[in-house]
Amino acid sequence: MLDALVITRMQDETTRAWHQTEDGTVLADEADLYADNLIAIATAQHRANFDLWHEEDKARDPSATDSQIAAVKHQIDKLNQQRNDLVEKLDTLLLSGLEENSKAPLNSETPGLIIDRLSILALRIFHTREESLRETATETHRIRNRERLALLEEQRNDLAGCLDALWTDILEGRRQFKLYRQMKMYNDPELNPAIYSHKHQP
Repeated sequence: MLDALVITRMQDETTRAWHQTEDGTVLADEADLYADNLIAIATAQHRANFDLWHEEDKARDPSATDSQIAAVKHQIDKLNQQRNDLVEKLDTLLLSGLEENSKAPLNSETPGLIIDRLSILALRIFHTREESLRETATETHRIRNRERLALLEEQRNDLAGCLDALWTDILEGRRQFKLYRQMKMYNDPELNPAIYSHKHQP
């Protein structure tokens, strides 16, 4: 059911494909929250990270106006909520029908959180590779990014191996994990005072 190699290949392939669209920033669809298989959910989760990455780039644009930055901030909050919701959906799916050993040690990081980290690494690898090949950059810049790229790929290989090892340990009863809700407060009008205080003003 869970194979790190399949997931990392999907993340690389979709990252390349999405960067070939007109502007690379087609926002994740909320319908993706209703995807019902592991790869579909992992793809939607990676899309949220992809869009989040590029929205954050917009916020760092020195020429961006205050109103543009405010609009981008709202998109970032929305995408970050989707990203976290989809991590929880991954873990919910993996836990469904799973007979865990309740006496096994509890793993602090869930498979969904590891998949999220792999997603971010896929984006870093893509953009670092671009910088390592950029013709308008200096050779020193390209060399530095080739070195960074090698480290990022090593990190991803290690993390993918950890994901496969964790899943094997879970299936064989040597480890267990729990679904921990993120309990994000910033988008909830009942929990964020910046929202509910404004809402109740006369």
